[in-house]
Amino acid sequence: MRGALIILFPWISGRIKSFAYAFKGIRLFLATQPNARIQIAAATGVIGLGLYMQLSGMEWLCLSVVIGLVFIAEIFNTALEYLADFVSPDFNEHIGKVKDLAAAGVLMSAILSLVVGALIFIPKIYPLLKQMLLE
Repeated sequence: MRGALIILFPWISGRIKSFAYAFKGIRLFLATQPNARIQIAAATGVIGLGLYMQLSGMEWLCLSVVIGLVFIAEIFNTALEYLADFVSPDFNEHIGKVKDLAAAGVLMSAILSLVVGALIFIPKIYPLLKQMLLE
């Protein structure tokens, strides 16, 4: 059946290959980047806390956006590093600046995610902590 679809719709084959390449990139990112594992652990903790705190739809949306943003920034940073290392295996001041800027993008996305997480979770956690301390 799949073969018939590819014959009838040749563009389907190209789309399937595009998704295969994208998933290959995700596997490469997860297998080679220690920060990916840290980010997965942090995202899992945030999702668990969000489930416990019964977040609103808008809060889930905000958290989803910043979690995704951090992963996207880290993946682009990794891609730039691979490309830069291929283009210039030896030290190059300009390549160093490119890598620094890409890393700064990851840092900024992580800071934004911390700010969003704090804005969502601190107002929910503070009353619980206050209540536990008063008991």
